[in-house]
Amino acid sequence: MSIAQMRKNMSENAGFIAALDQSGGSTPGALRHYGIADSAYSTDAQMFALMHEMRVRVVTAPSFTGKKILAAILFEQTMNGSVKDTPVPAFLWKDRGVVPFLKVDKGLEAEAGGVQLMKPIPDLDALLEQATKKGIYGTKARSVIHLAERRGVEAIVKQQFTLAQQIAERGLVPILEPEVLIKSPDKAGAETLLHNELHRGLDALPGDYQVMIKVSIPEKPDLYLDLVKHPRVQRVVALSGGYSRDEACQRLAENHGMIASFSRALLEELRYTMTDAQFDAALSTAINQIYAASTQKS
Repeated sequence: MSIAQMRKNMSENAGFIAALDQSGGSTPGALRHYGIADSAYSTDAQMFALMHEMRVRVVTAPSFTGKKILAAILFEQTMNGSVKDTPVPAFLWKDRGVVPFLKVDKGLEAEAGGVQLMKPIPDLDALLEQATKKGIYGTKARSVIHLAERRGVEAIVKQQFTLAQQIAERGLVPILEPEVLIKSPDKAGAETLLHNELHRGLDALPGDYQVMIKVSIPEKPDLYLDLVKHPRVQRVVALSGGYSRDEACQRLAENHGMIASFSRALLEELRYTMTDAQFDAALSTAINQIYAASTQKS
């Protein structure tokens, strides 16, 4: 796999990122939304197998290609799975021209100081080594901001940059994802604090590696435009955060240089009972809408 070509695609090409990284906690809801009831499985293994089937259906759909999708973020079990006897990361890159990323965080601590830090990530070095061998280009790690509390936001950003350095040392490109909840009572205030801390962190980065930043679509359009232009940033990407696809795309279109990294907003109309043609038509509609919001900005 050509890491240099992946880097070129991520740095220069138009498109967006498909977030296909639902993990244990969010998987039952994702399956339910897809049309698979809880009664369809009785073990975690069965649940994850059904989720893998859904993801395979997504990435093998004719519309899921590198023409409009730059990258896909994978759950660890998806990274270790296969598509038509081909490892998922290799299938994405060689067959679809889509750059593979890996979700590495292991969930969130309880809320404290208005935020939820990431839980410790045991055996991270081993996971990063495995990811590198499988041709993964970068990683994603999520933490959550509930309130506009300065110390909490500072702690979130410090943890994100500390982890990013460890990941970058292994030659991978880290996506920092400090999500501000869309239902935060002072979302704009929290985003201002986050922006300022991210800028300070970027200015203080050691070495010469680049990172990516994944944030909630801000209340103030173009809040993160200076980070888009920062030399240590490869991309600034937006999560949908619970907005419908229509609202997420409308908000995203107001932010120059920011591209989507949507999960629910990408998959919201897909159903288990669809024929393959119906499935691809619904996915294609979503891809086209999200691509337009990510690229066509006045």
